[in-house]
This record gives sequence, C-alpha cells and structure tokens, in this order.
Amino acid sequence: MTDAGTATSGTTGIAQLVADHVVDVPDFPRPGILFKDLTPLFGDGAALRACADAVAASAGADFDLVAGIEARGFIVAAAVGYATGRGVVPVRKAGKLPGPTTAITYELEYGTATLEIPQRSGVDGRRVLLVDDVLATGGTVVAAAELLSRGGGSLVGVSVVLELAALTGRKRIAATHSSLPVHALLSV
Repeated sequence: MTDAGTATSGTTGIAQLVADHVVDVPDFPRPGILFKDLTPLFGDGAALRACADAVAASAGADFDLVAGIEARGFIVAAAVGYATGRGVVPVRKAGKLPGPTTAITYELEYGTATLEIPQRSGVDGRRVLLVDDVLATGGTVVAAAELLSRGGGSLVGVSVVLELAALTGRKRIAATHSSLPVHALLSV
C-alpha cells in the first residue's frame, strides 16, 4: 500500500504504523518535490486513532487546548482533541475565518503568507499543544507558535505525525523557541 521512503531504520510501533501508511507522490505540488501523502493514514480509523493517542501521550496531560495548522493539521488536532476531551483551535490562512482575528505574516521561500486565529478561540491564558501532519522547514510552525503566543496562549509543545528531517524544521523551531519540545511520530 505504501512507500515510506527513507524511514529511520529500526522503526517500531507507532513509527512503523506511520511509515506503513505514507505514500510518496513525485512531482507534487510541483516538479522536483517528493510529497509525503498521509491520506491513507487519515482514512484508516484504527491508524488515525493510534496516531492521535500517540500525539496526546507525547504531550502528557499538560495542555488545555489543541491548535491545528491548516489544512491537514486540522485532522490531527480534531482527533487529539476528541481523544483527550480538549478543545481545538484552527490556525488558518488569511481570510478564512470570521473576525475578529489575530494574525501574523511570515516569510516563505517564495514570498509571504499570513496565518490567523479567531480572537474568540479561547487561547488566552491556556496551555496549547500545536500539531500538524508534517514538519518540513519549520517556517509555518514558528509563525503559528508566535501567533498563539500573541493570542495569549502558552505553547507547551509541537507534535507532528511525520518529520522531514533533512529540511531542518526542528532546528528552525529551536532557533526561536529553544525550550519548546518538538515530537514526531516518525522522522525520515
């Protein structure tokens, strides 16, 4: 069913489950990119549940709210929120949420992007676990972390299903949030 690419040798348990559900899609979204598609994982109820439980376990009980980054981070956040009985806040691209919102604009390799959270999201004064499906360069995670802080949240960690280690996103996060734990179910 899958092609996990360069999964870390000796992966077991949850890491192997993720590796077994990753499909490599060449030249998507543009030529030269090897896209790691987690759609098969999200479509498998038992696998999704296992991943949600593993993400929640990586953070312990030290969070009040789960923030998910658009778009596939919403799937992970909703599953973790449901599994733990905690609320979920969307971190969305600009113009997708009704106002008022809190926003941040950040640099991409090819321009800029803006992320927003609703001001009515209940972030203020709460401990927030930030989740996404894939950690690549880390730019979006760094921006989302800053956005949640601006909204009054206290970030307790970042958890992703898959980390593309060669793109050094973890290092970029550490450069701006050195004490923020980053957890990946599988790093390739």
